[in-house]
Amino acid sequence: MIDQIPLSHYLLLSAILFTIGAGGVLIRRNTLIILMCVEMMMNAVNLTFIAFSRYLDSATGQIFVFMIMAVAAVEVAVGLALLVELNRHKDAVDINEFNSLKG
Repeated sequence: MIDQIPLSHYLLLSAILFTIGAGGVLIRRNTLIILMCVEMMMNAVNLTFIAFSRYLDSATGQIFVFMIMAVAAVEVAVGLALLVELNRHKDAVDINEFNSLKG
């Protein structure tokens, strides 16, 4: 029988991914990179839900993952729409340029 990977390994990997994503959101100023870091954080949470779902033999975590994936799809659509609008007014995708979009 094949040995299974312990739950702690999945949780450690998820914590590392979440920390990298949070660091990218806090440090970087490029809007595309910030959106990718938010996606990385959502995927870290997805990994945690799947790991606990598998560990507890429950499908609840998998259902939450589908909801998070739907939120991530909406986040990408709204984020790209904001970037297109920002790019129409300015040539940079710097997060500090969002103040110029105020009406």
